[in-house]
Amino acid sequence: MNRTSLTLMLAAALVATIGCSSKNYVRQQTTPLINKTNELDDLTAKNSRDIKDVDQRAQAGIQAVQARAAEIDQKALAAGSSADKAQLTANSATQRVDTLTNAVVNLDNYRPVVETSVHFGFNKDNLTKEAREAIDQLATSVAGTKGYIITVEGGTDAVGSSDYNYDLSQRRANAVIQYLAAEKSIPAYKIYLIGLGKDKPVESNNTREGRAKNRRVDIRLMTNTGAGAAPAQAPSTNPAPTAKANPSSM
Repeated sequence: MNRTSLTLMLAAALVATIGCSSKNYVRQQTTPLINKTNELDDLTAKNSRDIKDVDQRAQAGIQAVQARAAEIDQKALAAGSSADKAQLTANSATQRVDTLTNAVVNLDNYRPVVETSVHFGFNKDNLTKEAREAIDQLATSVAGTKGYIITVEGGTDAVGSSDYNYDLSQRRANAVIQYLAAEKSIPAYKIYLIGLGKDKPVESNNTREGRAKNRRVDIRLMTNTGAGAAPAQAPSTNPAPTAKANPSSM
């Protein structure tokens, strides 16, 4: 091998050695940067996914709230409409009760059409079969009676305190009213309840038979119209209160 060839080979080896050293150096310097960049890319991608997920959940939450708000608005509108209807019904009922109250204060203008009495067991307020049959018979006359009211007077015997007997007489009268309303479709505003307690006995309380007859409710179907009846006077604008009497409010 001559000197020239040897020189060229040495030069080529030197260049190769220098090139490899440069590549290794560059690789050592750039690899951490590349790895860091990849980590940042992965982190950015993860953050993007998290942000998208949060946004989707937020949108879903907003839509749910909006739907709930719309539902509440609809219910509020429906409730308002129902309240208006209820108020109209209440106003109408109040007017009927006021009219009836004024009419009942002036009972002299009414005449009885049918009247009956139903009786109760000792300290009882439930209707017997005989009591229901008596009420049924009276109720058959309601359809043909114009301008009517029904007075319901509850009574007791003399056993027990006055306060207890007033309450018992009211419960007995209420039993009759509930039966008239539920079974005979008599409007509650047409019924006038009076709880007399033991204040108005029909028989002496000194005998067993007399006390049994005092445990009663007197029911009267009355009218202010009809043949031979005097025209009803206009009710007083300031009616006097009636003791222990009030319109029923079932």
